Amino acid sequence: MLRAILRAATADSRTAPDRSIPAVIVSSKLSSSNYSSSTSTKSSLTKAKKSKQKAAAQSEEASAAAADDDFSDPLGDEAARNRRLAEDDKDPSLDVGPNGRALFTSATAISQLSRKDACGYMKFSTEALNEVLPEGLPAGMVKEFEDSRRCALLVRQSFLDLRDNFRRIVDPPLRPSDGKCPKVLKQIVLDGPVSCGKSIALAMLVHWARDEGWLVFYVPKGRDWTHGGFFYQNPETGFWDTPLQAANILQDFLKRNESHLKQLTCQISDPIPLGEGVGVGWMKGVDSMAMPEGSTLYDLVQMGIRHTHAAVGVVVRLRKELSLVKDIPVLIAVDQYNSWFTFSDYGEAVTVRSWRPIHAKELATVNAFRSMMHDDMMVGAFSHSTAVGKLRQELPDVPKDARINFPRYSFDEAATVSYYYLRQRLVRREVFSDENWKKVYYLSNGNGTEMRWLAPLMR
Repeated sequence: MLRAILRAATADSRTAPDRSIPAVIVSSKLSSSNYSSSTSTKSSLTKAKKSKQKAAAQSEEASAAAADDDFSDPLGDEAARNRRLAEDDKDPSLDVGPNGRALFTSATAISQLSRKDACGYMKFSTEALNEVLPEGLPAGMVKEFEDSRRCALLVRQSFLDLRDNFRRIVDPPLRPSDGKCPKVLKQIVLDGPVSCGKSIALAMLVHWARDEGWLVFYVPKGRDWTHGGFFYQNPETGFWDTPLQAANILQDFLKRNESHLKQLTCQISDPIPLGEGVGVGWMKGVDSMAMPEGSTLYDLVQMGIRHTHAAVGVVVRLRKELSLVKDIPVLIAVDQYNSWFTFSDYGEAVTVRSWRPIHAKELATVNAFRSMMHDDMMVGAFSHSTAVGKLRQELPDVPKDARINFPRYSFDEAATVSYYYLRQRLVRREVFSDENWKKVYYLSNGNGTEMRWLAPLMR
């Protein structure tokens, strides 16, 4: 019996450790599983918070992108902006200017514009402008079209006054003036601050005159007459000839005026003096070229284009012929007119070590067209962006009362311009306000180029 009890005790002592070890293992497993479950719970909570924050950030970015989609940035996707502008053209309710007035005028021709159209925009087409002004468009006009994505120009009262001045010369009013109308000027020099619209006003005046059937000699870049190309001093005249520029002048003049020139007969029958040709020197034994009897101004211009020796002589003769035309009104319009009162790009060697700059008035072509001391209609516009210095108030060969100041944008014009830029999505609608556009106006002082540059920066 004792043996049985000992055997049972021995068996219990052997099996006891076997029961305790699994308990320890189970408890360790439970504790480790509890720790891992708590860790995984914390990490899942952290990931959930991060995912929520990321989702919130994405939603903010999406809303910002939606705002960008509604109000495009001109510095962003230009294709998207063009697409939205095309959609805006279908909604005429957007064509609203300050105080609820119409942003665009209903006039289809410059001759139809009146005072009620001032501070409104007139629509053009690029093809029509290039057809009427084949000599080239002003750089400021091209830049305005590119930035605004529309061929439209502001109708300014200062331009209407300029147009009406020349209209009264050709078509005087039936009733005598009662003193309220300004004095009529046949010769005008447009002066004023940089980027105030002188070149655009001159181009629009040429556009109007050609629509009216006038013969217009338009020089969009007067500086080109005094820079570049071949030059030499003509021993017969003492002036410096530039035959390459002269040929370009005649080609530009022929582009739009061919039909008029074919109908106008030359009034001067004297031979055309010849000079040195570009790269070919002088003609041997010939110093002039006769004009056949009954020649037209078209024949005269063609002679200068075909024969490089006669180009300068034809330009000088053409200026005299234009003064004798009586059948149709003649207008001479010169942009960058101030470049004809400074030194040219050419020079003359005086000694081995000295060099004399040649003044623009010493060039034969400039000397023929620069003077305003005549009875012909002529307009010159200063270009301060290409100026090399400030000219004195009284210019030689220019009437004292011919120089007028062309103004910057007025307050009302600046308001229309600001609403136009809003319409063309240069400005975001969410940031546009009367206070903001007034800040742009006062900051730029009415400078058109600066207003166009500052408008997208409204915040």
